Amino acid sequence: MEGQGGGYMFDLDLWSEIISALKKNRMRSFMTAFGVFWGIFMLIVMSGAGKALENGVLDGVKAFATNSAFFWTDRTSIPYAGFQRGRNWHYETADIQYIRDNVKEVEYLSPRLFGNEQGGNNTIRGERTGAYQVYGDYPDYFKIDRWSTNKGRLINEIDMLQERKVCDIGERVEEVMFAKGENPIGQYLKINGVYFQVVGVIHAETRINIGGGKKEETIIIPYTTMQKAYNFGNVVYFFSVTAQKGTKVSDLEDKLKVLLKARHKVAPEDLQAIGSFNIEKEFVKFSALFLGIQVLTWIVGIGTLLAGVIGVSNIMLVIIKERTQEIGIQRAIGATPATVIKHIVAESVFLTVMAGYVGLSLGVGVLEILNRILLQAGDKMFFRNPHVDLTMALSALAVLVVAGIIAGLIPAKRAVSIKPIDAIRDEG
Repeated sequence: MEGQGGGYMFDLDLWSEIISALKKNRMRSFMTAFGVFWGIFMLIVMSGAGKALENGVLDGVKAFATNSAFFWTDRTSIPYAGFQRGRNWHYETADIQYIRDNVKEVEYLSPRLFGNEQGGNNTIRGERTGAYQVYGDYPDYFKIDRWSTNKGRLINEIDMLQERKVCDIGERVEEVMFAKGENPIGQYLKINGVYFQVVGVIHAETRINIGGGKKEETIIIPYTTMQKAYNFGNVVYFFSVTAQKGTKVSDLEDKLKVLLKARHKVAPEDLQAIGSFNIEKEFVKFSALFLGIQVLTWIVGIGTLLAGVIGVSNIMLVIIKERTQEIGIQRAIGATPATVIKHIVAESVFLTVMAGYVGLSLGVGVLEILNRILLQAGDKMFFRNPHVDLTMALSALAVLVVAGIIAGLIPAKRAVSIKPIDAIRDEG
């Protein structure tokens, strides 16, 4: 059974015999291998699809500060300190310094004003008009919600201090308000009746938009400018904060809610009066979701693969039954049980690994085609870069080898359990 080359793995006679045996009944070999092929194919495709979903979600939020939270006010649901239930209330400008003085865990703090609170979001430039989300922000907001500049610059502290009438605009705003090839920097837009000079065209690096709407249809102006230009007074509609390193956002969220409720005479137990959104909690949810998807993928894939391996083992039992006399003759002329077992296990591993390799290759090919289609669709697709990493591929191949050995061991032991004389007499 072993060639004179000295190595079992390099025994050409053995491998020629294995291939010849599989060719004798090609349809049976194909049907046997198909179960293994389908199992590994589904494992790769499902794992790649799960990775694409994970990439699509995380690409939309990864540039966002994960240690951030956002706060807004709502109607009170509990009467308190002489105020009736259902009271409308707002944060105030003085809250900015109050938070900085009393909550040392805050790293960045950015209040926000909404342009639609003062009569809409109408933007005009000559005969071109549009309705866009207009926000008044601190420059620190760009450290929480990341934006990059396609042209020009972001609003800065000097814009804030001098209350400059300048703005950053999203890509869609540029597309609608300016002719193709026209440079918008230095040009003016009339926003809700007030002229602002465009200083930057910006691109959102995240898909999260706390204020609603599409981020490419956003106009951002300095907070102090919006406050004065539109007569907002001391009203603050929204707070964005990030926690100092070593502080959990959840702890900061709870502390700020307690502080702001006490400052504005809101019942401590009123859960409705302050709304909040905690990015850290969302990331934890996403991580648990994607871990669950990967675990489910492996369970389904391994289950399907196991069914294929059982099929291989059953077919090997049938093959051994058909070759009982041949095995008996080999034993009679000196083949050891170990040699017979090696031969059968090698045949099983060969069939399993070949079928699995085809499934693995085809699965990777399908993912690559899908990835190219998604790339052509652009950033709007929710799925991104479906693929399997090297660890996944190596793990799948390791599973195939182990599965092939297990599939061959049971019939191999059955073969060597038959006495050579009984095997020779077997009529098949």
